[in-house]
Amino acid sequence: MALATDAAGLEKNILRPSGEKALLIDGKIASEVVLAEVAAETAARAGKKSQPGLAVILVGENPASQVYVRSKSKAAKTVGFHSVQYDLPEATSEDELLKLIDQLNADPKIHGILVQLPLPPAINSTRVLERVSPLKDVDGFHPFNAGLLSIGDLDRALVPCTPAGSLVLLEKAAKALGVSLAGADAVVVGRSNIVGKPMAQLLLSRNATVTVAHSRSRDLPAIVGRADIVVAAVGRPEMVLGEWIKPGAIVIDVGINRVPGEGVDAQGRPKSRLVGDVAFKAALSRAGAITPVPGGVGPMTIAMLMANTLRAAKLASA
Repeated sequence: MALATDAAGLEKNILRPSGEKALLIDGKIASEVVLAEVAAETAARAGKKSQPGLAVILVGENPASQVYVRSKSKAAKTVGFHSVQYDLPEATSEDELLKLIDQLNADPKIHGILVQLPLPPAINSTRVLERVSPLKDVDGFHPFNAGLLSIGDLDRALVPCTPAGSLVLLEKAAKALGVSLAGADAVVVGRSNIVGKPMAQLLLSRNATVTVAHSRSRDLPAIVGRADIVVAAVGRPEMVLGEWIKPGAIVIDVGINRVPGEGVDAQGRPKSRLVGDVAFKAALSRAGAITPVPGGVGPMTIAMLMANTLRAAKLASA
């Protein structure tokens, strides 16, 4: 992973024309800007304060999890962090995992601890995640951090990476379009603890008027249709139809869904493709700005994990 050296230059390219009404919000370029800023600040700390340290724990051999963990560890090294990765066998007991977390909680060289999900069925994920020190919870999943976010204490909270990255993209789009988040009518479609609820809290912190909608909301098209900002995080492919989108609205599509594609691959297997929770092509002709899938919110998640780790290191040394 080569880091960008001209973050200011990249910043200008985060929003680009789509050929339709909507501007495309490029999450890959935005993530490169965030990583470059983290790397620069990390380098500036060298010799003065402790180097940010990230520990990533993988239990088992889930192929997708292995890819995610490698990407996170690689990004940590690229920005100049002290990075350690623990690859534990599937048979690891819950007590063994908790013991490792306790050791990392006590290690002053480690400022962020990430336990890759899903964990094997024999391990209680809630117990494990709550064992991570809230001060090192760079995923932002601990109830302590969720509580800080819910009361608006963003100076101390570590915020979940996906909604944090979504907010960055949203703010850049709003700036490009010359609109304010304050007073805007924002609708979050989805109520998960990982994305929907924290996203709503972040929007409230920017003084938006926020509605949390979901699959059981009455007249969802009307709710979405009045929104200046739509964040779709419901996990259903293209559930939010293009005609629902208010003309000029900013659309942040968090969904990543694999659906059947056309034809077969070289091995004769049916092809698939990735789509978001928003019917992208139809929304392009109505939205003011929109994130594509892939290439929108996805790249921001790892970038914000690095930003959270740096922030945890700064809080630890404050």
